[in-house]
Amino acid sequence: MDGLSSLATAATPERAGWEAHLDLGFERDGERTVLSRRAHVGPLRVQKALYPEGSEVCQAVVVHPPGGIVGGDRLALDVVVGTGAFAQVTTPGAAKWYRSAGARAFLRTRLTLAAGAALEWLPLETLVFDGANAVIDTRIELGRGARFIGWDVVALGRTASGEQFNRGRYRQSVELHQDGELVWCERAVLGGGSAALQSGAILGSAPVFGTMIVAGADVDDELVATCRSAGGPSELLAMTRVAQVLVARVRGDSTIGARTHLATLWRALRPAFLGRAAVPPRLWST
Repeated sequence: MDGLSSLATAATPERAGWEAHLDLGFERDGERTVLSRRAHVGPLRVQKALYPEGSEVCQAVVVHPPGGIVGGDRLALDVVVGTGAFAQVTTPGAAKWYRSAGARAFLRTRLTLAAGAALEWLPLETLVFDGANAVIDTRIELGRGARFIGWDVVALGRTASGEQFNRGRYRQSVELHQDGELVWCERAVLGGGSAALQSGAILGSAPVFGTMIVAGADVDDELVATCRSAGGPSELLAMTRVAQVLVARVRGDSTIGARTHLATLWRALRPAFLGRAAVPPRLWST
């Protein structure tokens, strides 16, 4: 699993856990987008391609049968969208990162879009249990004219049961490359119970935060105005455009509130940016 070994160091012993790798490829076939490659090792898979809005958009639901990630687990996901293809990838439920005795758990994601491709990366939320030790590394590669909308919503602690993130560590790295050039990068390290979680410049004691990234040649002032006019809950923290990348952020007390706001932005963005009506995945309402 290329890239996973580089996340661990000899100074930190890691227990043996699940090794899982899912490799997905989408291709344009006439007017259709097809799931042309679906290979997996371990408990990470897609059951079948879905077409809830017609043959032009292929939807894949990534399933992790164990239902949770524990210290020592190493998951890798590769998604390649071919020239002119349009894919949407989501999940059936929240990703749960369980308490660890010290060993880290890893998720490495690579999203690669060829020229003129489109990808919507819309997983449900990530729940980081108190005491979890999570390392999440995401890299997005866009070819010429490719378009990307993706989000993540993270809850530190199980907010529904009143649990706080007092122990453990959450590490996240996101890189976006366009035509081979790094155009946006963000890295975060959040320690359980740390002062950073209380800082007004970071989370301001909010246990839930989310980020939406929109990238492609059509990210312009008009698209930013569309987002700003979409409205939504008060969790909105910031919206920034850097070159051809739009980043929207939310923070608050609930994953439902954060995801609702990002979904509101998605509904406004999809017709303007991807040229398709905003048809929510059925999983969002189950």
